[in-house]
Amino acid sequence: MPESKSDKQTESVATKEISDEPDQRQEPETLETRAKAVLKNNDKGLFTIPAEGIYPHQWLWDSCFISIGMRHYDIERAKLEIFSILKGQWSNGMVPHMVLNPIVRDDRGKRLRDSRVWRSWLNPYSPDDISTSGITQPPILAEAIVRIGEKMRWPERRTWYKSVFPALVAYHKWLYDERDPHQEGLTLQIHPWETGLDNTPPWMSELHDHLLPFWIRSLRKTRLDVVFGWFRSDVKYAPLEQRESNTDALALYDIQRRFRRKQYDFDRIINHSLFAIEDLTFNSILARANSHLVEIARALREELPPELVESIKKTESTFEQLWDPISNEYFSRDFVTHRPLKQTSIAALMPLYSGVLTKDRAEILVKMLESEHIFGPAYPVPSVPLNSPWFNPVGYWQGPVWINTNWLIIDGLRRYGFNKHADALQESTLELIEKYGFYEYFNPLTGEPAGVDNFSWTAALAIDLMH
Repeated sequence: MPESKSDKQTESVATKEISDEPDQRQEPETLETRAKAVLKNNDKGLFTIPAEGIYPHQWLWDSCFISIGMRHYDIERAKLEIFSILKGQWSNGMVPHMVLNPIVRDDRGKRLRDSRVWRSWLNPYSPDDISTSGITQPPILAEAIVRIGEKMRWPERRTWYKSVFPALVAYHKWLYDERDPHQEGLTLQIHPWETGLDNTPPWMSELHDHLLPFWIRSLRKTRLDVVFGWFRSDVKYAPLEQRESNTDALALYDIQRRFRRKQYDFDRIINHSLFAIEDLTFNSILARANSHLVEIARALREELPPELVESIKKTESTFEQLWDPISNEYFSRDFVTHRPLKQTSIAALMPLYSGVLTKDRAEILVKMLESEHIFGPAYPVPSVPLNSPWFNPVGYWQGPVWINTNWLIIDGLRRYGFNKHADALQESTLELIEKYGFYEYFNPLTGEPAGVDNFSWTAALAIDLMH
């Protein structure tokens, strides 16, 4: 029998479906496409949040790391990430560690009032139309600006540099004008949140031993701090054992509350505070950021302020004062007494990223990285060494692997010529993400994920490492 018209139509449709299948397979789901999907999901238009629910605002170093990944596939969106964080810059030059999202709601649809918690408007230098935090974060901004610029031809790169140069200079000037009152070349930090490593052992040890308020000690002793845990929003998204303890969270909030009472006036804060530390991670990143700032100024044929140039030189020469010859490693130190805070953390490896070390010093740090009892477990690099009494494989910044610190260490290793070490760490980092996903952090002993899923800088830096 001859074929009917409907038979031919059916055959045509079937043939089309078969021919469509190869087209669908032309774009397989790769680690990179999955990473881009995470960033797209967390994109709020003008900025990218670290993760849904738990982190509803824009964070300084998160956005910088995010832009470093975005530059590989959307240069304009990467630039917007930086412009957005700079909208929160204070008139004195400070770039705050948070720019608050004005319209954000909790799981019940209730509008959050984080701006009431910080009340940045109490300080006359804060922006009039944007709510921010009242402290800063590691100055990775210059790194992001240079990395984005690497993806442009010179005329476009020059325009990009010119658009951010005044803000970047103002930020570095503020860092030295306000946070280096003794003009030593090292800046001080006034809150663990400024380090980016929130509950890192050097700071927590000082807090527990000397500065924990009586009322918090009492709550801890009577175990009434558990009541505070009922009101914590972060433990809705990750188990308590993977976050800061109730005591630590209360203590860190109490410090922020005292800053707010002093209207974020640095002179008032420093005159009544014993909690001022020249943090090793922060100053390592600052040293590298300074070199980027000098590079940008040279490219633009711009002169940096003479006092800033002098401060940059001091940082390069003074950094070595953080070396402890007895322990054979670098430590953060107390601002007033210059006493080293001898609790080893991931900060011990951050001088590799700074670029101001001698090769001999760098080799000593690499040996720490090689040791399976220190920073070399099955899944490196732990945020606290395995031989530390503080080590907790899933305890926020007290043990887990974080992708951003791995990225900084990889960069530092290459800078000093340890390319095989950098390749190995890069490969293990990407394997970790490939196996377990884009989590906030990972167990260094088992590789299992912890914290929240679909974390932006994990996705962004995975893209950068792949390129």
